[in-house]
Amino acid sequence: MAEPYAGGVDSVNSSVYVDDVNIDLGSQALDTTVNGERTTVTPTPDTTAAETLRDELGLTGAKVACGQGVCGTCTVLLDGAPAASCLLPSTALEGRSVTTVEGLGGDHPVQRAFAAHDAMQCGYCTPGFVVEAAAFTERWRAEHGDTAPTRADIADALAGHLCRCGAYEGIYAAVTAACTGAFDTDTGVEPTRAEAVAKATGRARFTTDVRPDGCWEAVVVRARVPHAVIGRLDTGGAVHVDLLPADRTVRYTGQPVVAVAAPTLAAARAAADAVEIEYIERDAVLDTGTALRPGSPTVYADAAERGAAPSSSEGVTVPGRWDGNLRGPLSLGLRRGTAVRRINDAHRKGDDRLFAAEFSTAVQAHTALEPHACVARWDDDGLHLHVSTQTVTGVAKEAAKHWGLAPDRVHVSAHHVGGGFGAKAGLGTETIAAAELARSAGAPVRLVFDRSAELTDAGNRPGTRTRIAMLADAEGRLSALSIDTWGDGGVSVGSAVAAMGMLIYGRAPRRVRDYDVVTNRPPGRPFRGPGGAPMAWALEQAVDEIAVRLGEDPIALRQRWDGNPKRQALYAQAAALPLWRDRERGPRTGRFRRGVGVAAANWPYLLDPSAEIELVVEDGQVVARTATQDIGTGIRTVITRILRAELELDADQVRVDTGDSGPVPGTGSFGSRTTTSLGPATTEAARELASLLRGGAASGGPPSREALKAAEGLRATGQRKRDRRGFITPVPRSSEIALGRGMAGAVHIMEVEVDTLLGSVRPLRCWAGVASGRIYAEVPARNQAVGGVVQGIGYALYEQRVTDPATGTVLNDNLEDYRLPGIGDVPEVDVYFHEQGWEHVPGGGVGLGEVSTVGVSASVANAVRDAVGWRPLDLPIRPDRLLEGIR
Repeated sequence: MAEPYAGGVDSVNSSVYVDDVNIDLGSQALDTTVNGERTTVTPTPDTTAAETLRDELGLTGAKVACGQGVCGTCTVLLDGAPAASCLLPSTALEGRSVTTVEGLGGDHPVQRAFAAHDAMQCGYCTPGFVVEAAAFTERWRAEHGDTAPTRADIADALAGHLCRCGAYEGIYAAVTAACTGAFDTDTGVEPTRAEAVAKATGRARFTTDVRPDGCWEAVVVRARVPHAVIGRLDTGGAVHVDLLPADRTVRYTGQPVVAVAAPTLAAARAAADAVEIEYIERDAVLDTGTALRPGSPTVYADAAERGAAPSSSEGVTVPGRWDGNLRGPLSLGLRRGTAVRRINDAHRKGDDRLFAAEFSTAVQAHTALEPHACVARWDDDGLHLHVSTQTVTGVAKEAAKHWGLAPDRVHVSAHHVGGGFGAKAGLGTETIAAAELARSAGAPVRLVFDRSAELTDAGNRPGTRTRIAMLADAEGRLSALSIDTWGDGGVSVGSAVAAMGMLIYGRAPRRVRDYDVVTNRPPGRPFRGPGGAPMAWALEQAVDEIAVRLGEDPIALRQRWDGNPKRQALYAQAAALPLWRDRERGPRTGRFRRGVGVAAANWPYLLDPSAEIELVVEDGQVVARTATQDIGTGIRTVITRILRAELELDADQVRVDTGDSGPVPGTGSFGSRTTTSLGPATTEAARELASLLRGGAASGGPPSREALKAAEGLRATGQRKRDRRGFITPVPRSSEIALGRGMAGAVHIMEVEVDTLLGSVRPLRCWAGVASGRIYAEVPARNQAVGGVVQGIGYALYEQRVTDPATGTVLNDNLEDYRLPGIGDVPEVDVYFHEQGWEHVPGGGVGLGEVSTVGVSASVANAVRDAVGWRPLDLPIRPDRLLEGIR
């Protein structure tokens, strides 16, 4: 337990002191007009306008994501002009007029259009987009009347905004509609997403928006060296919590060492700066090449340390053999000896039907726009945690175990979550530190990662190096396949990339082996389609190359090799598309060259057999409660639509409460399992409630409003039923994850334009075919599939974490240098859903979040190959690499 906080607040002089260090905050009164009302604020000189608006005035619509004016989440209107409030000093508000998203009134045409066109997913970036789009719409209509702007006009206007979820297609549609006057009045069209209005108006509250009275702020102090044992640790008497592991060793630059808290963020930062750490440095390995050299320093010295290594795998980490910094191989296969013999024979003969190459992928950071955050407080009722998490139930269970509390004394809330993509699962540093500091301080504590921490230590998709050999026989059938992948997950292990090669293209002989190469760099975590995206990058390019060598259409080859009936349906659709059928053939010339590429993908069907939902009649409404969370994938909307359809209710008769650990257990939002788990459970609960409302009668009409009011307190609980053919994994009913029968599938066709002078690649059009069964809510599902395309394009063309080879420091730890796709970087996307083939699954549908992004990067690469005749082996496809390849 930390010592009591030695500092305090001098309310007379408005200063904060930590021990004998006094920080003069120098607050001053400023007169400004905010959302049409004159007001006085009293910020300190180092406070930004965003902080003043959010913390002093409670206008949390202006979000802070990057802190550098890059992402646009904090946009406000300053005297009518858009401004990044995270860069604006509070003193600049003096005598000025400020309009936040709340000040647009909730009925602005842009807000209506965003809600109607589903121009959002998680919603964290939405208020900033709305404010900028409102200014653009008014300017456009003043100059052009009610005419529609082009995509280029909109992209230029919104270029300073990022959406990590990739909801750009809906944003294009919304802005276009607002500019034409389609939403000048209330159209009566219901929003496509249950929480759309809350997000478009800034009313949706995320964890970073929660700030209880008397809340303290916390800062994490991180290691400045890549490998050391920590000796003396002097926090200067500040409230703190030690975050070091039991061996007191840091193994990467940026690893948490200690967290400190104080009544204000300025004081917490000062306390963090005053922390003194003694590093007893050890030799480090900062790249995979050095890590594999004989005699190199080891990241983990013995079996105990190796056993404690974090995992980048979404499933169970299989034990493996170690040799220094190399872990593995973990080997799978079908007739492995036959595969190796055939490939070796073909290599000796120089058989052109053998393609062998080494592919690589860069480290890709999750970097959700809402950073990792937790607000913790203790009271007589136990521990209360507001957490930005993908697993409310999981955090509650882990917290109870960690602090030795009864389950009913842990209360976890995540009402709106600003993205996750796999990085926000489990009990993380932000939660442990905030809770411990709150207990020490005797006050609520808020801990929010800054963007540097988010890009350094909040999750990444490990880099990979994959050697693949693929052989076709004389009849053009897949004869043999060999895949060896070395995962570059920093200090983490659990690479399962090559293993994905077991799940597609039939049962031809194959050998697949996975290795981990550990280094003194930050750990990887599961990222949307973990293992699948880097596997597809190599495998789908190899398939395309075999098609080139056989002189066969790449879709036709996949149709012959792939026995999955769902993807067969997608291939038939894709082959008939003008985008594919009418594509240019043969070598191309000129500076700008267009190409079209295709890639297939699959993803295991996962589910949560324990998922439940409770329905209660309250005040004439049917209220649904489940301890899950909506991270932008639309589970609130799915539940709402099922209830309205089953019970024939109006919109105002249904309310869905998610994000609290108190009700029945809900599923985590990862592994593409949320909808397929909760959708059927909701149907069961609705039918049970309907039966109760009818007094047990087998049939009858929908409940009237009077019947609902008379049924106050009536309850029904639904749990997901087992699949008709059971599950592949034998699991008890209480298990939170199971592997179902079948694989979700996808086919992506991408058209790109390559600038052979500058080396840039511009995606133009994309067709995304997804086979995941029943679509519960089409518009949000389409939005999710488009977002998968956007993230796949980022993976293919832009995203690459860069570390200093001497210190291991992440060099591009900001959104200026770490490049995410913006609205002008994305193609027009046409989504097609194949809804058959899942009749054995309750509800008839499975998840689509992962499969919609897995093959996208490979489709871009195959399009580049088609355009210029050069095959990219290393990801991202940077201009320097492309120019070197085509010269």
